[in-house]
Amino acid sequence: MALAGLEALAIRRPPPGLAYPQVLTDEPWTAQTLVRGLFGAVLGLLTFFALTPVVVQLVLLAGWNLAGRPGDFAGYHAAGLAFELPMGMVASHLGLAVLLPTALALVLVVHHVHPRWLHSVRPGFRWRYALAALLIATVVLNAVMFLGAAGWAWELRPQPDFGWFLLVILLTSPLQAAAEEYFFRGYLLQALQSALRAPWLGVVASALIFALLHGTQNLPLFLDRFGFGLLAGFLVARTGGLEAAIAAHVANNVFAFVWAGLTTSIAAVKATQVIGWLDLATDLLGFGLFALAAIWLGRRMKLATTTP
Repeated sequence: MALAGLEALAIRRPPPGLAYPQVLTDEPWTAQTLVRGLFGAVLGLLTFFALTPVVVQLVLLAGWNLAGRPGDFAGYHAAGLAFELPMGMVASHLGLAVLLPTALALVLVVHHVHPRWLHSVRPGFRWRYALAALLIATVVLNAVMFLGAAGWAWELRPQPDFGWFLLVILLTSPLQAAAEEYFFRGYLLQALQSALRAPWLGVVASALIFALLHGTQNLPLFLDRFGFGLLAGFLVARTGGLEAAIAAHVANNVFAFVWAGLTTSIAAVKATQVIGWLDLATDLLGFGLFALAAIWLGRRMKLATTTP
């Protein structure tokens, strides 16, 4: 039945020689390809806006009941979304995780391309490269962070329930980060590139949407997220897949939450709306150094960067 369903969708195979952003551009550009790409992008965003609040609400409701219904649900809900409770982080990350199946389904249903082409141009997920890139991201991003914080008064003061928060961070932050990359640097980048066909426009547009969806933020914080989106998009184009971008996103999120839980509070990181220009420069330096290292690693491992 599953094979019959795939055949009914008339699954297409990308022609050889396409870079990752061009995987969905195997047809000549027409009004139909423009509409299809824009429709898929809008449908993906609407699905995210519709499903994520539902998932978050259901997870928080389950957590509230499991905890014996402490206080009223409105107060529990607010504390959860502020990351004052571990269950709030679980709910938020699982809500964002809906982006992963959404991206895979859109490639298949809207574009009639097998979802494995969303992983990389191989196609498929290149685990060996991903794990090596994660190790490099962990070293580079943490080293830059510590050098940038030289002179600060570091004091380890684990927040209450840090053990539970640490478990949630390790189990759900990688899923949340990967889901965002699959949607923004994966499907959204490819769909917008197929619709607009201008070089690198998919990278820029997906990075802009990624930054805007992070809510209230000052200019340096917006540029920080936009800059990360541009570098991640550049990485998927140069390495032929999502692995390096996922590695950077996972390492950044996991260690940002871990160090916050050990020194200040995870809720403080969640509430961040303002950073300084020095913070922006430090972050972009770390991401830029990692990007160079990830590209070098990909060349050493002789990764395919175009479709076979």
